[in-house]
Order: sequence, then structure tokens, then C-alpha cells
Amino acid sequence: MISLHRLEGFYWVAKTAGYARAARAFPYPITQPAVHQQVKKLESDVGLELFERVGKDRMQLTPAGERLYRFVAPFFEGLPSVLRAVQSGEESGRLVIHAAPLLVRHLMPRWIQQLRRKAKDARVELVEAAHIDVGRLRDGSADLLVDYLPKWPDDVATLRVGTLRGFVVLPSSHKLAKKARLTVEHLAEETFISYTPGMLGHELQLAALAEHGVTPRHMLSASTAESILGFVGAELGFSLLPWLDEKGPNAPGITSVPLTSPKIEFPVMAGWRKDTPEHPLLDAALECAPKP
Repeated sequence: MISLHRLEGFYWVAKTAGYARAARAFPYPITQPAVHQQVKKLESDVGLELFERVGKDRMQLTPAGERLYRFVAPFFEGLPSVLRAVQSGEESGRLVIHAAPLLVRHLMPRWIQQLRRKAKDARVELVEAAHIDVGRLRDGSADLLVDYLPKWPDDVATLRVGTLRGFVVLPSSHKLAKKARLTVEHLAEETFISYTPGMLGHELQLAALAEHGVTPRHMLSASTAESILGFVGAELGFSLLPWLDEKGPNAPGITSVPLTSPKIEFPVMAGWRKDTPEHPLLDAALECAPKP
């Protein structure tokens, strides 16, 4: 079992890049030799060198040290705010959320509004992320991810917060816009407006088209749903879009028709590390999360 005191010494040396600076930065009185001993004992525990000396009192993390620091830093950096919250009985502190662009606009505002009512002193940082990276949870740069992912890893806990439903979107002026029953096959010869290749949305769109036996002959691409809707509204083609609202996208110059036969739905999940240290603000956010 690794001692928390040894990890604490390691954290402060890594953060300040030196033993003397680490001793001065500690939240309680400690000598430089004592900090040095903490680190040496930790290196003995793990059987690896965690620092290399690059100056008179300047230490640099080894690759093993870098990996350990990414793991322990969120705990030590978040501990003061957690203690204040525990002592005051209030949910406060900082919560970093990474969410897909569509969800930033159509899911997160009301959710954050509910959270602010519950935790008035909360600092919420919402990052619009075109590519959701689970590594952001593991290195502590994000507390919560919100998106549809085909598979969440085993070290991430999840909560369903919404459902994305598939819609065909085409120009309102299109001859098929008023058709009672519209299928993708009806639009097989039309230009398809896709998400940018390489994005998860692009892969899902092509998979949905394949389900209907359609391979686009002509394609245009854009990186956001709003841009795609703009292209459709300008009569440049049609698209398939996932949408939170059961009525589908609503923008000038477009018509939305639910995608059926087969019906396509994607669960929107909130994901967080299973081993996340005590985080009252994260708990509060999950308590007031949207119910799909």
C-alpha cells in the first residue's frame, strides 16, 4: 500500500519542479529533507525513478513520473474545495464538462441552469468538443463527458441523459417535402450533406444510409449541425441528422421527417471516472441531470 504522504510529497515536487520550492509550497510546515525522503520512499515503493535532476534544485519528471502525476494531480488540486464543501455542507467548486456541439446548444443550458439553482457558488466550465476524448477524464482535465459513444470503456460510469433520433432534412421547396411517407431511397440521387469525414457523426450518417441501401454519388460536408442545416436550407442537398427534440430540426427553409424503417435512435450518456475522488459538485450535477 502506497502512503498518501509520499504521494503528497511527490505531487508538490512535480508541481514546483524542486524540493526546496515544494517544501515552501506545502500547506503545512515541512522541511526539504523530509520532502526528499517522501519521494525517495515512493520511488522505492514503485521500483521506478520518478524524477531526474536537470539543475541545482530543478527536478524533471520521468515518463513514469508524468503518468503518475496526471493521475494524482486532480485529487490534490480538488481536495481543498471538497473539504470546504464538506465543512460547509454546500456543493461548490469547479466542474469541467466536455459535450458535443449539438448537446451544448440543446441539452446543456437547462441542465446547467438546474445545477446553478442547486449549487449557487458552482463554477461550471462547458467545453464544446467536436471529438469526445475519454482520455480527458483519465488525466483529470474533464470531470464529465456528454455525448453518444458506440462503446464506453469499463473504467467510466454512465448515466443516460437524452436520446438522439434520426431525421431526414431536406429543403422545404423540394418536391418531396410534402410527401406523406418519405424514405431515404427517394433521395438516392440527391447531393448528401454530411458531417466532416473523420467525425463520429459522419460514420453514423454513412451507416444509416447503408441501412437503407443508399450510397451518395455527390457529397458536401460541414463540421456542425447548424452548418449542415444552412446548406440544406440553401437547397444544396439533403441530410440525415440526429436530434434531441422529437419534432426534429427546425430552421428556415428546411423540412424534417423522422427516419423510420428502420427507426434509428442513439442514447446520449453522461460519463465520469468510476474512481473519481469525492466531488460534491459532480454529484449535484448528476442528481439534476435531464431525464430522457
